Amino acid sequence: MYGSYYGYGYGGYDILFFGVIAVLILSFWAQGRVRKIYKRYSSEGSYSGISAAEMASRILRENGSSVQVAQVAGTLTDNYNPGTGVVSLSQGVYGSSSIAALAIAAHELGHVMQHQQDYLPIKIRNMVLPVASIGSRSAPYITLLGVLMGSYNLAMIGVWLFLAMLIFQVVTLPVEFNASSRAIEMLQSGGYISNDQAPSARKVLSAAAFTYVVAALSTLISFLRLFAMARNTRRN
Repeated sequence: MYGSYYGYGYGGYDILFFGVIAVLILSFWAQGRVRKIYKRYSSEGSYSGISAAEMASRILRENGSSVQVAQVAGTLTDNYNPGTGVVSLSQGVYGSSSIAALAIAAHELGHVMQHQQDYLPIKIRNMVLPVASIGSRSAPYITLLGVLMGSYNLAMIGVWLFLAMLIFQVVTLPVEFNASSRAIEMLQSGGYISNDQAPSARKVLSAAAFTYVVAALSTLISFLRLFAMARNTRRN
């Protein structure tokens, strides 16, 4: 009788538990790999010798973009904010001409191009974002409240809200991979890195992209846990 909760019996919960542990370990490994690869290729100069900030400004001008380039504090805090129209490059990237710096800056420029060209996954992600933001903050509490009250419907509201977060994370993957592909193309076509340096730039971007894969896996595990809790409420 107690061996199964609509497909999430003791064995199912054990799998979810080990899934949480596995994703946690994978997350630490992925973050360590990013730092290790970034450090390695931050010490290798690019073929062009141009700084990441100068390269970014040049490419933006060539594409007729009004987006500005600014420096931001921190390490690997690089980002593009379409609301302000600013590409922010971290202290270690902004003035550096290393392979890592140029790859990271070009990746952010890839996001700029995605927005300018109305890249479909970006549009989907922006549509899901408001609900995903609510779901990430409130869904676990709503589901738990539903469980405590014995209300399956309330618990499932939390589950569906959190599903938006999962969709957001999944749609983020093609966005990040595409931005990295655009980055390599920009770096090579512009002569900022040599053909021999392209694999090194790809390693930097691949390591960073993998952290998004881990984030999506983590969100999937959390979604399954909430779903299992909600279905158990229905049984009770």
